[in-house]
Amino acid sequence: GRAWLSRAEPRARGGRRGEQEEEEEEEKEGEEEGRCQLYPGHIPTSPLQKALLAAGSAAMALYDPYRHDMVAVLGETTGFFVLPKLRDKMKHHPEGYRILQERPRIRLSTLDMAGLRGLPDGSLGREYVRFLEDNKVSPDTRMPPKFVDDEELAYVIQRYREVHDLMHTLLGMPTNMLGEVVVKWFEAVQTGLPMCVLGAAFGPVRLSARKLQVLATELVPWAIRSGRNASCILNIYYEQRWEQPVESLREEIGIFPPP
Repeated sequence: GRAWLSRAEPRARGGRRGEQEEEEEEEKEGEEEGRCQLYPGHIPTSPLQKALLAAGSAAMALYDPYRHDMVAVLGETTGFFVLPKLRDKMKHHPEGYRILQERPRIRLSTLDMAGLRGLPDGSLGREYVRFLEDNKVSPDTRMPPKFVDDEELAYVIQRYREVHDLMHTLLGMPTNMLGEVVVKWFEAVQTGLPMCVLGAAFGPVRLSARKLQVLATELVPWAIRSGRNASCILNIYYEQRWEQPVESLREEIGIFPPP
């Protein structure tokens, strides 16, 4: 009996040690995951995983351009070369640098909708609210970033998403397919994001022949000229410009009047 116990005890201790080691490993894995999660909602991914996500989201976005979730994933997984350049543009501009430091958000919880409705017609705030109401859209529909592996760059792409509706307002474009394509041409020239380039290139596929003619002869040339002429759209602290007339802000940024 003693011989049997002497053989059994080490096994039991070894089993307990094994369980403890497993628990310690699980704790370490949890800590590593916490360190890898750079911001709330962040999902660490390898280059291969990003490539697969980019291919799948691109296919879905082309099939259904209104799948905003797929468009968002495509922007995050293909923008890793461009986002640092946009961040640097913001860092080297006084207003852009303030935005990076203060991290303002454009959401219903941060907007005084009643106050914006009370602004004069033609002001940025009043026309922005009019755009939201006429097109039945909300700033809260913009997805938070998940696949950008840098906390500051994640904010840059979040900011780009949240000022997208303001680009519609400044460019005077609705949210139908024609309006979205025009805005994407402007944003592609402005930002260089591959997602914008793809949207500008393949969006017109679903347009009628008449709209394609208007797009090719009037709207795209105007959007390209405005995009080249305009200063970086991420360097404008829009939340502090609500009372500014849209025409004045267009002139300041360098956006030509819509055709």
